[in-house]
Amino acid sequence: MRIPEPLAPDRLYTKCDPEDLPPPGEADEVSDDLGQERALDAVRFGIGIRRHGYNIFVHGPPGTGKYPLVRRQIEQAASEMPPPPDWCYVQNFQENHKPRALRLPAGRGCRLRGGMETLIRELRATIPAAFESEDYQARAQALQSQFSQQQEAAFNELQERAKALNIGLIRTPSGLALAPTSKGEVVNPEAFRQWPDDMQEKIRSDIAELEKELQEILKRLPQWDRERREQLRGLNQEVVSHAVGQLIEELRKDYQDLPDVIDYIEQVRADLLENGEEFRAPEMPAGPQAAPVRGGAREPSFRRYEVNVIVDNSGRQGAPVVYEDLPTHGNVIGRIEQMAQFGALTTDFSLIKPGALHAANGGYLLVDARKLFMQPIIWEEIKHALQANEIRIHGLTEALGFANTVTLQPQPIPLDVKVVLLGDAMIYYLLSQSDPDFPELFKVAADFDDQVPRNHGNTARYARMIADTARREGLRPLSRDATARVIEQAARIAADSERLTLRLRSIDDLLYEADYWAGQNGNGEIAVHDVQQSIDAQTRRADRIRERSQEQILRETMLIDTDGEAVGQVNGLSVLQLGEFAFGKPSRITARVRLGRGEVLDIEREIDLGGPLHSKGVLILSGFLGERFARRHPLALSASLVFEQSYGGVDGDSASSTELYALLSALSGIPIRQSLAVTGSVNQLGQVQAIGGVNEKIEGFFDICAARGLTGRQGVLIPSSNVKHLMLRQDVVDAAAKGKFHVYPVETIDQGIELLTGVPAGEPDQEGDFPAGTVNGLAQATLREFARSARNFAAGGASDPEALS
Repeated sequence: MRIPEPLAPDRLYTKCDPEDLPPPGEADEVSDDLGQERALDAVRFGIGIRRHGYNIFVHGPPGTGKYPLVRRQIEQAASEMPPPPDWCYVQNFQENHKPRALRLPAGRGCRLRGGMETLIRELRATIPAAFESEDYQARAQALQSQFSQQQEAAFNELQERAKALNIGLIRTPSGLALAPTSKGEVVNPEAFRQWPDDMQEKIRSDIAELEKELQEILKRLPQWDRERREQLRGLNQEVVSHAVGQLIEELRKDYQDLPDVIDYIEQVRADLLENGEEFRAPEMPAGPQAAPVRGGAREPSFRRYEVNVIVDNSGRQGAPVVYEDLPTHGNVIGRIEQMAQFGALTTDFSLIKPGALHAANGGYLLVDARKLFMQPIIWEEIKHALQANEIRIHGLTEALGFANTVTLQPQPIPLDVKVVLLGDAMIYYLLSQSDPDFPELFKVAADFDDQVPRNHGNTARYARMIADTARREGLRPLSRDATARVIEQAARIAADSERLTLRLRSIDDLLYEADYWAGQNGNGEIAVHDVQQSIDAQTRRADRIRERSQEQILRETMLIDTDGEAVGQVNGLSVLQLGEFAFGKPSRITARVRLGRGEVLDIEREIDLGGPLHSKGVLILSGFLGERFARRHPLALSASLVFEQSYGGVDGDSASSTELYALLSALSGIPIRQSLAVTGSVNQLGQVQAIGGVNEKIEGFFDICAARGLTGRQGVLIPSSNVKHLMLRQDVVDAAAKGKFHVYPVETIDQGIELLTGVPAGEPDQEGDFPAGTVNGLAQATLREFARSARNFAAGGASDPEALS
């Protein structure tokens, strides 16, 4: 069996040769789709297909530049599209609570609003002047005089007839009355009773007849007054019609191609003719139209003739691209505002406010999915709008079913929009699984990657992208060495020497900070030491917990040995993630074995500190031990494994090989070198498998060894499949180059145990027996002794060392 040699320094860190990079300032076009070709192809497909339900969900890790990349693609497509129409809300003169929506070509909504404002402004001057004209005053006075004359003639005729009968028509506090007269004077009741009876009877009879005639006249008075008012209304409408006609016709000329607008203008004309007299009164204070005032009187209002332009696309080139940063119900769907006036909340169509769907109608709406689902009810509203292809504005209480007050019901507006949601993969897959409407409405998924292969072509493109970012953000130019160091850091962020990260936010932050340090250092360009200073400063700002953890080990509060030997004890390695910062931490793992029933007891799991993946790794150990050592007899073993001084949860299977090494040491009685640490998972075949965080784990153990003093015997065992992921710190690489620290790639448990103990692992013969004195041979002997003892205990007999020979 080949024992692996320590890795050469050049395999611990893959450098980027500055000479392989394009010259600074090279004018080659910079492509923004590095590594995201699949996602951007999906975006372009979603943009191009104009079918129902082909909205786009863009998902991928944060910091990969989803939003700027997608927006650039959308803006490019939108620039080639015609601008969408304007939309206005106007008064519905038949049903006031249902405002009417008008669609006009782009730019003509504001023209209609201006035209209506001009119309009302002119009418407010023209109509009062027409009512104050001599002709109108004369005609109105003639109507009043005609009514007065008609009324006076009827009463005069009645009065003359009464006078001929010695009866007078007199006015009393309670109205008109008839009374007997003598020589033109009214006779009082006492004197009237002195008259002869036949004369009294005749007078009473005549008064009764005249009273009937008087009642007929009084009954006709309201009719005459109505006729007067109708004639006056007709006169007023005639005056208003003359004042309005020319202005309305001028307004109509501009909208002959828009039947809906012409119909609205005609409704305005009819309403003006009906209510033109309001222009004679002073304008009411600002507020909803026809609002009541104290005393029950009604002030005139011209708000009902206003045009509420909720979408104005005048001057727009192409289709709109809207990003809604705060997707609340009102901000997306729109809202109906209210005004407090004289203790009451009132509203009208002029208080309808548009939402992002209105602004994006005819174009594209971009929304952050996480922010969207933090708001109540809005997801259902967006789905309804997309399913119905219309925007229906209503309040949040109405959407929740709590509305019990009369409010506006604006006419829905047809919707033609492409919605683009941006979020992480978890949200996308949860929606796909849980919401049956989601696959029907978002048929295009654009999956952004977080890595790109590190080859010559991509490295050159990455260098151009770095230079382009520096130019675009107004940063100092980078030297070739600095660019190479940024590329190396991109591989470290990707945790893979053969990949470059596409989490460009981290790269942008590094460039910003390197530019700052270049300024502090007085450099005209960003040099390699400015980049390194930025990396060191980022680590320094975040590593307080790491320092405290290492301090506990160096002060021997946490027990970790970096020299000597111990049986059943191994230095394991774990990774702690604190926000964006991760660091490695060594942990002591111990194993104890005894006679038992084939159980490998995971103490972490027993006390609910072990996660399912860690428990899976421990159970694999039982399978490995049984297959290797207990094919012909029971595995009469009881073993316990524990992370010493672990006071938090433990998960992952990256320590399973470490735990197996501890078990083999405990079974064989051979001590393990404490100058070495181990990481790697294992399968039931004894193969060591790749794990995550290999760089942080190696550096975590290196820091402890370096603090105590490097001896040349210290190092870390890693899975050979993790070698390609190595991008270690320079101080680790330098120590390895000097032979002070070693990184060993292992493929199997046997390779690892031989490195850890210095004793051959041993190969089995055809019978499955391992050579005596090897690690596997000693472990096998111990397990056979356990099995013999277990059988004797079960039989109640004495132990027989030859029984299992």
